[in-house]
Amino acid sequence: MEQQFEYAGFWIRVGAIIIDAIWMFLITWPLLILVYGWDYFTSDEFFLIAGPGDFFISWVLPGLLTVLFWIWKQATPGKMIVSIKIIDAKTGGKPSTRQFIGRYLAYFLSSIPLCLGCLWVAFDHKKQGWHDKLAGTLVVYNTREP
Repeated sequence: MEQQFEYAGFWIRVGAIIIDAIWMFLITWPLLILVYGWDYFTSDEFFLIAGPGDFFISWVLPGLLTVLFWIWKQATPGKMIVSIKIIDAKTGGKPSTRQFIGRYLAYFLSSIPLCLGCLWVAFDHKKQGWHDKLAGTLVVYNTREP
């Protein structure tokens, strides 16, 4: 008997992303101020990498925290709050660490062409973005039954 899941759609995932952006901002913003001061946010070079600390705080730390949460809970805090999680598309079980890392890196590919790979969730029958398809994952409701 094939296991059935209720796929998490576009808007619930947008909500989770907004929650994740807020908590990530609350972690990175004070660290950036500590390292670079308030001028970091008013500089003409705000959208450039200000140095190794900026690269670590703005790029490496968020990726590391996201993947660690996925490994630990199959969800980020945003996904946990809205009761969704990431599963392996073939088994319905927990994805491998390799899948989680690949999924995170595939976000960049999903985002490059006007976020089309992320918007794909709204149109796909399994609600998969390109990053899900590339990593072999699904995002499903954690507690709901279909």
